[in-house]
Amino acid sequence: FEPVHPVANEDLERETGEKTSSVHFLRFELSPEMITALKGGAALAMGVDHPEYRHEVRNVPENVRRSLVSDLA
Repeated sequence: FEPVHPVANEDLERETGEKTSSVHFLRFELSPEMITALKGGAALAMGVDHPEYRHEVRNVPENVRRSLVSDLA
């Protein structure tokens, strides 16, 4: 599958002239095929691809993968 890029902070205004929120949210839009694959036991990888910081976890630990999959409807 192709990488999925997050959608950030779309639900609420997060800052005012005096402050910014300390809580931020990321949402990932997975295709039905991706969800089916994950529920079927497919491996999960994640990473950061930023010019100043790059990191990849090729195999997310199974307990973390299961927890994330349990959030999928």
